[in-house]
Amino acid sequence: MIARLTDPATASSLFDGWNETVIWSCLQGIMGCVLADDPTRPQSAAAVLGDFAFLAGAANPELIRTVRSHGEPRPLILVPRDAAWSACIEAEIKGNATRITRFATRKDPADLDRTRLLDLARDIPHGIVLSPIDAHLHRACAGADWSCDLVSQFPKYEDFQHLALGIVAVESGVPVAGASTYARFRDGIEIEADTHPDRRRQGLARACAAALIVAALDQGLYPSWDAHTRASLALAEQLGYRFDYAYDAYLVSSSR
Repeated sequence: MIARLTDPATASSLFDGWNETVIWSCLQGIMGCVLADDPTRPQSAAAVLGDFAFLAGAANPELIRTVRSHGEPRPLILVPRDAAWSACIEAEIKGNATRITRFATRKDPADLDRTRLLDLARDIPHGIVLSPIDAHLHRACAGADWSCDLVSQFPKYEDFQHLALGIVAVESGVPVAGASTYARFRDGIEIEADTHPDRRRQGLARACAAALIVAALDQGLYPSWDAHTRASLALAEQLGYRFDYAYDAYLVSSSR
């Protein structure tokens, strides 16, 4: 029977060497959870946080079914550890999973040039100001479709204030772009960046991300960037990140 581990670190050996920050968040018990087939000696496990589930250990179709029914109904990104998990996902979802390629960047703070990042943060159109996400801006981001993912993992502002960092570009008091915390792990954050559809290609997400990266580094936190698309990877490279590796993932709907 699949169950949530009360001690997520019990499954840590199944994820050894898999340097993804969502996994770290779950194993450290900071955010998300770990689902597994056994509470003391798991052979199959999933690190689940937000839209993501990272699948490790022995391929297990019951674990996939549990992940899909866990939490709120939503599309998921299933990330297989190996080919056996990929085959298991494809067999279990039966053609309703879209295979995609994501792009991991190197996790090396030496790649991030603070002086250049500050220059990028200042490169914004007249009338735009960058502001940390406070309670008012948290509500504003949560209330718009384009920006809700900037705060979606922290529905309560008190949790955001405690665990997260975020910067938004504001015009006439209204957010038009932002970069924020998707996940928090012990020594860093995973970055989420979004822009209002009408304000894209103006460097706003880049400026917000640059300011967020500096803010994180100044607090001794590593600002990790994992790219969903090549466009996201290109933005990351403008900010100083370097491509590490590509990996397969599957977009699937929830089972409810």
